[in-house]
This record gives sequence, C-alpha cells and structure tokens, in this order.
Amino acid sequence: MNQTEEVLVSIVMPSYNAEKLIGRTIESVLSQSYVYWELLVIDDCSKDSTRDVVNDFVKHDSRIRLIALDKNNGAPATPRNIGVGEAKGEWVAFLDADDIWHPKKLEVQLHSMAELNVPFSSSLSRNFKDDKGIYNDEVDDAPAYENITFAMQRFKGRIANSSVVVRRDLLLKYPFNEDIRYKAVEDYHCWLRIHKEIGYSIKVQSVLLNYRIVEGQISGSKLYMLKTMFMLHQEFSGSSLFKAILFTISHAVGGFINKFVKRGF
Repeated sequence: MNQTEEVLVSIVMPSYNAEKLIGRTIESVLSQSYVYWELLVIDDCSKDSTRDVVNDFVKHDSRIRLIALDKNNGAPATPRNIGVGEAKGEWVAFLDADDIWHPKKLEVQLHSMAELNVPFSSSLSRNFKDDKGIYNDEVDDAPAYENITFAMQRFKGRIANSSVVVRRDLLLKYPFNEDIRYKAVEDYHCWLRIHKEIGYSIKVQSVLLNYRIVEGQISGSKLYMLKTMFMLHQEFSGSSLFKAILFTISHAVGGFINKFVKRGF
C-alpha cells in the first residue's frame, strides 16, 4: 500500500478517568501500519491523571492532541461531536479509551473502502479482559467483508463503535445525540441514521478490534439497555409500538449472542 497517496484519518477518543488504561490504547494507535492519522483525545473533565498520561504522549508525537473540556458531560456523545468538529481528516475513526486496535486496523479498512467505494466500514471484534486476551494475529490485506444494511443494523446491533471508520461529512450531518437519555446507545442511533441514508456499509471479516470488558460498564446493565433501546426504537422515525418491541427484543437476543456465544461482534 502506497501511503503517500493516502488521506488523513482523524481518530476521535473520548476519555474520562481512564488513567490506568488509556496509555495502552494510545500505544495501539502508535503501532498502526497506516501512519497518516491524527489522534484527538477529548477528555471529559477527568478527576484522575488521565490528562497527564495523554500529555506524556503529546510531548513525543505531534499527531496527538489533547482537548481538555472544562465540565463533564456525563456521556461520550458530546466529546465525540467535539472531536468530529475539530477533526482535520476526511475520514474519522472512533476508539474508546480502553479498547485496543489491531496494528493493521486502519490500513485494512481504508484499503477495503477505497476498493469498494463505500463511506462507512466496521470490523469484527473480540472481547478481552486483560492483555493476555488481546488478538493481534496476522490478517489478510484484502479480507472478506459483509454488507451491513439499515434493516440488518436495526434488527440487531452489528457495529462496534471502536471499529468504525466513516467519512466525516456524514458525522457532521448526523451527529451523536447528546440527550442524556441516549447514553450508551448514542453510537447505535448514529449508525442507524447514517445507514438509512447510505443504504449499507461494509464489515471487514477480520478481528481488527479488541473490545475490553470492564466491570460495571453501563453497556453491561441489561435492564438499563433494554429500557434505553426501547425508547430509541419508539422515537425513531416511522416506528410503531410493535416495531419498538420487536427491535428491542431482537437487539437483546443479538447482544446476548455477541457477548456470550461469539464473545465479540
């Protein structure tokens, strides 16, 4: 891959009290085979030493920038939107402050999107709890892929946030919903709206994301997620009560399979 012909990718990473994990996450960005990126860490007013950890990286790599917010927003939607607004790249990739990328993550997805002329891609992921579970095995430069349609995504969430690479103009048109009621589903809601416009995206059939399972994370609260998902589908354009119930149940079943059977997306 001739990287001199490639475009800038803006990596948007919200952070909050992530001092223990964010360093390893940033290292996975520094290890990327694709080098034309900028990393925007949007710190949501952490109370620990997260900013000090990030600033240590900033000192050694001009591609990394810390955006320090002066008040906490209570959810990652606002920091993500701020990051997208500050991004200089045509493409935006998202990475949560505790997840880990495969070293060829950006290269493989960007190559696949260029070959297929699509504006949105994701990848397979694998769950892990400690560094022993990180998957960095060799992957094909041109792996197989699956088309993810709007209908498929609505029936079951198939896109892990930290696996997404998307054209920035789509995110400006369909920003993350900052309503606190959408906490933990703001990414799913964003992908739905984008897919309704573009029709489909591609999901690279290689594990390019290591998704960290952390005790107490809100996406692991089953009752909260069921209530929030029902609210989302009930409020989504063109929804009926029946559809809201159907899609909530299908999403819950899909989430169970992803977490306990496939152990990843």
